[in-house]
Amino acid sequence: MVGLPKTDGNVTAFCPPDWYIEACNKPVVLFLDEVDRATIEVRQGIFELTDSRKLNGHVLHPDTLIFAAVNGGEHGEQYQVGEMDPAELDRWTVFDVEPTVEDWLNWAKPNVNEIVWDFINQNRDHLEHTGDFEPNKVYPSRRSWDRLNECLEAAQFLTDENRKGQAGTIYELSCAFVGFEAAVAFRDFAEKYERQVTVEMILVNGELEKVAEFGINDHCALVDKMESTKVFQEALPVEQINNLAAYFLTLPSEVAMKLWTVLGDGHIDNTVNLHQSVVDGVPVAGHIVTLLTGEEA
Repeated sequence: MVGLPKTDGNVTAFCPPDWYIEACNKPVVLFLDEVDRATIEVRQGIFELTDSRKLNGHVLHPDTLIFAAVNGGEHGEQYQVGEMDPAELDRWTVFDVEPTVEDWLNWAKPNVNEIVWDFINQNRDHLEHTGDFEPNKVYPSRRSWDRLNECLEAAQFLTDENRKGQAGTIYELSCAFVGFEAAVAFRDFAEKYERQVTVEMILVNGELEKVAEFGINDHCALVDKMESTKVFQEALPVEQINNLAAYFLTLPSEVAMKLWTVLGDGHIDNTVNLHQSVVDGVPVAGHIVTLLTGEEA
């Protein structure tokens, strides 16, 4: 932090780093990353920097701003970081930043392969691990998906020509970057990408022919996508309710009730409007009674 020593033969002084002198001579943003991983000596230097805006006699430019980032906070026990005591935290204005899945998707749209983007968009729980971390086990993160994407793109494993033939290699690489669970799901997704059915295909376009040969597991996966994309949190337009109703009537009873439960966790209008829908003379309300009782309504 203070730089390296120099001497004129009688007196020793320290030459500050070029980045620090720049922050003293002109207004800049001084960003200190991973502060809670720094040694005690470095963090002690940051005390003076953040409290008095100077270090070893060199004063920051009055318009220079200091920001820092840590991996600690309420999730600190999951990381090998040092605790920040009250005197240290008192020198900062502290904000907890919790980026959303949409934040990553917005960034990733022009930056990652469309297969990776579609997978995360449709399997949002695989973007990053949110529970406790077992020692030495690989878990997915926003950073690791980007790194996996760079690797697969460089090897051209996600092209139409290579994707199926390299499914095993895609799986092994994915395990190394994002862990076993995410790797299994991503391998299957990439291998069958041309057959993937999106939520938009059903709700927006009404392409029910896409699910004509679906089994229970396929339908359950599609309902999971609907839940993970939170599409039911806002009231759906009439056209999408009609498409949803047509899809609902095609579902096996277990999947239909799963979809009904997912729908109930969203905007109430969607539940009401679906219940009141009629498809080719078949009322959804009567169909639900039949599913529940086994008798025609």
